[in-house]
Amino acid sequence: MLVALGFLMVATFMALIMTKRMTPLLALILVPTIFGLFTGAGFGLGDMIMDAIKDMSGTAALLMFAIMYFGIMIDVGLFDRLVAGIQKLVGNDPAKVVLGTSLLTAVISLDGDGSTTFIVVTAALLPIYQRLGLSPVVLTCVAGLTNGTLNIVPWGGPTARAAAALHVEAADVFVPMLPSLGIALVVIGLFAWQLGISERRRLQRERPELWGTELGGGNITSPSGGTSPAGTAPKGGHLAVLEAVARKGDGTEAATMDGTVLDPNRETLRPKTFYFNLVLTVAIMVLLVVDVLPLSYLFMVGTAIALVVNFPKVSDQVKMIAAHSSEIIAVVSMVLGAAVLTGVLSGTGMVDAMSQWLVAIIPDSMGPFMAVITGLISIPATFLMSNDAFYFGILPVLTEAGAHFGVPAVDMARASITGQPVHMQSPLVPAILLLVSLSRVDLGDHHKKVLWRALVVSLVMLASGVLLGAISMG
Repeated sequence: MLVALGFLMVATFMALIMTKRMTPLLALILVPTIFGLFTGAGFGLGDMIMDAIKDMSGTAALLMFAIMYFGIMIDVGLFDRLVAGIQKLVGNDPAKVVLGTSLLTAVISLDGDGSTTFIVVTAALLPIYQRLGLSPVVLTCVAGLTNGTLNIVPWGGPTARAAAALHVEAADVFVPMLPSLGIALVVIGLFAWQLGISERRRLQRERPELWGTELGGGNITSPSGGTSPAGTAPKGGHLAVLEAVARKGDGTEAATMDGTVLDPNRETLRPKTFYFNLVLTVAIMVLLVVDVLPLSYLFMVGTAIALVVNFPKVSDQVKMIAAHSSEIIAVVSMVLGAAVLTGVLSGTGMVDAMSQWLVAIIPDSMGPFMAVITGLISIPATFLMSNDAFYFGILPVLTEAGAHFGVPAVDMARASITGQPVHMQSPLVPAILLLVSLSRVDLGDHHKKVLWRALVVSLVMLASGVLLGAISMG
């Protein structure tokens, strides 16, 4: 019964948010509460949920102050030069912008922290998406896919958990999977390019008036270098169209960031403290990787220093805190809402029952293929539960079963991390809640675009791991 209720609860939650019958926050609170009552937990639900909230309090504090810190850094102009460089690199072509999203996310994801990655990526790229009229769901899709795939780096969490749970070396788990990681990133690049081409075509359909309109006088230069008379649309002349989309007024002005969070004339710019802010941010990133202080406390101190140095007046400090309050409330409330779901899943025993059921349904004849089976199980399992629950709860059981058929524990560990692209899209992951909140994207819309692509990437990682010999197959 617990197994059925567990899967039905998650399915109900996903259906409600993807059909937009309920907001994710309300679904996170109400759906688990109702299903928890069906288990007979009664008033015991309160203790389960409060325990989960206590466990999530550090994450909530981290996100609160990380949002505030990077919001301040955006306001004072720390990322303006980075964005200018990205703009010069990708131009106004959606295909290049979306592919650039994947590349930037990949680079920043190397720090192993999803929340930091998404804050920087949205700060750098969301204004560009807004200026060009690109869908922010494309940004969340590509960023979520890329970061989820690179989440398997040893310092990212899943690999370390798998190594610790099975008593193997993290390097032995990760290094043989590098070719599979590279192949997965290539697949993501292809997805990004396809999404960019799709956005380019959408802009052409939605702005047909720009085709056949003189763009600043004279002839229109086509991508191939040829020209067409003004007032006619050259074959493949999408670059000329996008230049007009990216401009304001009559189309003769240069592309501008006016009206975005990176408005060059905003009052909060602090050019005199640029190098101080750069050093402060680099120091925080170094301390984050070294892991000598709790991340939440690290960002608390960083935020306090940033406010005092950049905004010495108390009245300005109050304004800056208030300016980011809406984003903070949106993200922290989602994290606390997710605590209701995780509290009910673990407190009622649903997670344990679901994991035992998964292990029990595997027939003995499939024993030699336990590594592949583990990889397949990791895809839905890590979406439905936390990494801790999977790697410390289910994986050791699966590995013990595989050992009877001669499947090495390190192969089981490698297979278990292939589900991370799907795991990162789970509403139980605070970082993805941060990404969709900062991008002002509905979680259901994000899932519609990203889930099947994440499934493909996970299967590609698993299949390439098998073909290249990193994961044993029988």
